[in-house]
Amino acid sequence: MRIDQILNKLCLVKTRSIVKKACDLNLVKINSRIAKASNKVQTNDIIEYNLNSYFTKIKLLEIPQGNVSKSSAPKFYELIERERIIDN
Repeated sequence: MRIDQILNKLCLVKTRSIVKKACDLNLVKINSRIAKASNKVQTNDIIEYNLNSYFTKIKLLEIPQGNVSKSSAPKFYELIERERIIDN
């Protein structure tokens, strides 16, 4: 599954277009490599992104099949780190 689809499907980002713009600005990484919106992700990949004044790092535990409800989305990933980015 593509990185823009997975972040949207797991309710981590509101829309795929937001992920696309973040990828265009080099704000998304898969396994420490800068990602394009079309890059594929696999189970156990580490995804990092800077959006909405937060740095977030997750480990993908499972690729969902079909739609995912917001309440069941967290079972597909492990939150490794989330910290607020302070702009001066």
